[in-house]
Amino acid sequence: MPRTQRNDNFIDKSFTVMADMILKMMPAKKSEKEAFAYYRDGMSAQADGEYAEAMENYREALTLEEDPTIKASSFTIWGLSTPATGSTRRLCKSIRQPSI
Repeated sequence: MPRTQRNDNFIDKSFTVMADMILKMMPAKKSEKEAFAYYRDGMSAQADGEYAEAMENYREALTLEEDPTIKASSFTIWGLSTPATGSTRRLCKSIRQPSI
């Protein structure tokens, strides 16, 4: 189950439903929509203090995303969460890989 479907309160659930509807209507490729969903789940995990889960979601989003500008912002957010997990080396290794 995606993290965004695990929200407990009414407001979070309402915004999640609205975000899902907007995502479905967006004129974008399927891979871009999936990347956004992973990015959103990463943000949710990071907000809950689940940094390892957030980093996995950011990594998957980077794998799917094609736009270099969006990739740059995803790397920035991922970079901000690495000190909490102590995985700075992993981030640096990922940045050097041309596949991401």
